[in-house]
Amino acid sequence: MTAVDSGLSGTLLERADVEQLERVGISRAEAERQLALLAEPPPAPRLVRACRIGDGVERLDDEQEEELERRGRDAAVGGRVAKFVPASGAASRMFEALVRGLEAGGRALDELASALEKLPFAADLEAAMSDAGLDLESCLRCGDRATVVRHLLQTPGLGYLTFAKGLIPFHSYAEGARTAFEEHLVEAIGYTRDGDGLCRLHFTVARSQRRAFEALLERVREALFERYGARFEVSFSIQSPATDTLAVDLENRPFRLEDGRLLLRPGGHGALLANLADLGGDVVLVKNIDNVVPEVGHELIARWKRVLAGYLVALQARAFELLADLEPDPPAGSVLEAGFEFLARELGDSTAGGIAKRSAASRRAYLIDRLDRPIRVCGVVRNEGEPGGGPFWVKGEGEAERPQIVERSQIDAGDETQAAIFDSGTHFNPVDLACGMRDRHGRPFDLDRFVDPRAVFIAPKSRDGRKLKALERPGLWNGAMARWNTLFVEVPAATFAPVKTVFDLLRPAHQAPRA
Repeated sequence: MTAVDSGLSGTLLERADVEQLERVGISRAEAERQLALLAEPPPAPRLVRACRIGDGVERLDDEQEEELERRGRDAAVGGRVAKFVPASGAASRMFEALVRGLEAGGRALDELASALEKLPFAADLEAAMSDAGLDLESCLRCGDRATVVRHLLQTPGLGYLTFAKGLIPFHSYAEGARTAFEEHLVEAIGYTRDGDGLCRLHFTVARSQRRAFEALLERVREALFERYGARFEVSFSIQSPATDTLAVDLENRPFRLEDGRLLLRPGGHGALLANLADLGGDVVLVKNIDNVVPEVGHELIARWKRVLAGYLVALQARAFELLADLEPDPPAGSVLEAGFEFLARELGDSTAGGIAKRSAASRRAYLIDRLDRPIRVCGVVRNEGEPGGGPFWVKGEGEAERPQIVERSQIDAGDETQAAIFDSGTHFNPVDLACGMRDRHGRPFDLDRFVDPRAVFIAPKSRDGRKLKALERPGLWNGAMARWNTLFVEVPAATFAPVKTVFDLLRPAHQAPRA
């Protein structure tokens, strides 16, 4: 092989490496950038303080809620609103405790057996075991938990270990179980349906699962129309191989497979920024596939989705109005004052004092730059101990303080001060986003312009018994949106009910009365 100097000390890319990368759409320059980040990780973000009510987190009163909900409803009726659901996750993580139970014993198998009748896939499991000549009740009575769990997870049986999480039944109804994917369709009716009865949704899925999602959609589409009078425009996409990332060994050399090829790994949920951009939406509501409740709770969810969308639309309208007023050069002095007031009051930008003495042209340019950006309104819930990130004031190098969503894995774990600030957070990020994707002329924003490319995640992993350092792209709601204009709004805790393990389906939020 012919070595190609990558420009990094001690690092060589072979010509075959460059060809391998080009086949999946990764340029040599991008590969070198990733290797440089792995060799010299960027500094962690600097937390200034946690966002709290009145200092980065808005708490709405009843009058505000009502007005914003009306605006969100109007946006939906006008066909502006779509829903974006990352749904490529495998169901295997839901069942990890059961897999460990099969391998090494433990309480998980007993817990499942005792609660099985409350789980939405009990009838399907009974039928699958009957097809195999087994009786579910008999197995449970004689304590043969392992056989029951094997038929839940493996084939012959339901084979849930090979499913996407979105295709697992989440809730029980009189007419049968409903998967997470189906529940998202029904939930979306309340806040995406336009004046013609059309609901627009997009799901990112694993390549191997796409046909299964499409087939399920076709099976339920007509029944949903008959029951709710709603039509669905649903699209699917997969994570592009061009967003995969390289890994290195502990000496910062490109990690190679046994055949000498580079190891390329999925780039994390930040890679979905390209999918979000390709959607071409206007007002896009983002929500994870595993955060969905039974239909009895949908109206509360829909109300707050409409509120978030309405808040976004209101912010957009004012930002667009200011941008139009800033077109004359020089603009009126009152326009500059109004622009900085809007930034400070609505978007937490406190830089006005620092540039107050600059020329009118400089202040105008600053305002245009800060206003002509995508906006996101993020619902946050009170922190009740869930693992994950939350809203914080963050100061970047040479930048003003700005509100951001930060995960614990992003901060310097050895810095006690930073850890204390993170632990002081009062709110949690449930991934409940309203995203403004178009500028005031209706053109889609170039989302890559607003990424913080250094906000990557580097984590220790292993492959084939060998240790490596893995790179994840800036998270979709973290570094990938770091330079968006961001506002946090407190939403009810009942809007957040994630299913990380199969036993989460036993929580009251998922055990609503069967409609």
